Amino acid sequence: MIPRAPLLLGLAGVLPFAWGALTTWFPGLAPGWLPQRLVGPYAQVFYGSVILSFMSGVLWGFATKAETRIAAIGYAVSVIPALWVAFFVGGGWERSSLVLIAGFVGLLALDAGFQRRGLAPEWWLRLRLLLTGLVVICLALPLL
Repeated sequence: MIPRAPLLLGLAGVLPFAWGALTTWFPGLAPGWLPQRLVGPYAQVFYGSVILSFMSGVLWGFATKAETRIAAIGYAVSVIPALWVAFFVGGGWERSSLVLIAGFVGLLALDAGFQRRGLAPEWWLRLRLLLTGLVVICLALPLL
C-alpha cells in the first residue's frame, strides 16, 4: 500500500499538469493576469521540466543506499532525467511536451531499476506508475 502522505503529495504534484491541460481546452479558466508560462501547455512544459529534474535528485537519494559499483551506476543514471530536460526540452511547447512524455516514461525504467535493487521503497513503483500515467495523459491532452 502506498503511504498516505506520498500519495496525496504526489497527486497534488499532478495538479499543475491538469491545470495546463484544462486551460488549454478551456482558456477562459485562466485569469488574464497570469503570465503565459503559467497557463496551458506552457505551464506544463515549465513545471514538467522542474519535476523531471527534481526526480534526478530523488534517484540520487536512492543511490546513496547502494555501495561500490551499484552506487556508481545509480549516481550516473540518476542524472539522466535532469540532463534529458537540459538537452532536449525546447523548440516549442509541442516538441517539449513530447520530450517530457518520453522523459517521464523513461523515468519509469529508472524507477524500476532502483526498485529491483531494493533501493526504493516497496510501494515506489506503484506510486510512480499512477503519477506517470496521470502526467502523460495531461501532457498529451493539449497535443490532441
